[in-house]
Amino acid sequence: AVQQARIVAPGRPITLKAAEPVIVDADPERLRQIIDNLISNAIKHTPHGTPVTVSVTSEPGSGRLTVADRGPGMTPEQASRVFERFYRTDGARTRATGGAGLGLAIAASLAAAHGGEITVDTAPGRGAAFHLCLPQAETFQVTATGPQGQLP
Repeated sequence: AVQQARIVAPGRPITLKAAEPVIVDADPERLRQIIDNLISNAIKHTPHGTPVTVSVTSEPGSGRLTVADRGPGMTPEQASRVFERFYRTDGARTRATGGAGLGLAIAASLAAAHGGEITVDTAPGRGAAFHLCLPQAETFQVTATGPQGQLP
């Protein structure tokens, strides 16, 4: 997803930070849809050249993906409504860049359907960080006699 974003937005500094693989229990296509939406929003709603950082970390029982930018950020009112269907934080800018205000609502619904959630940390002038948390997959080992443990 990060590589694709770099192709779509050449010249935009997009950094991936992932110390180790994190395996979550999720549909790969829907997970990619969520990640693409979060990265796309960071690119669309920040000035050209604004860095975007995607980080992947493991927490007890869950995996966390964070998409952070250093753009204009949002007010507490905007942040409280950003996952509502059809809500757009800046109607004028959104009309220029497209979008119906459904992307984050769909992403949040997909995260919830997988037993996870998306949250946002933001403040005016301080950018935004969207956090996707999903349950980690059950681990299993494959031996010469077959799988041992629970399959995800």
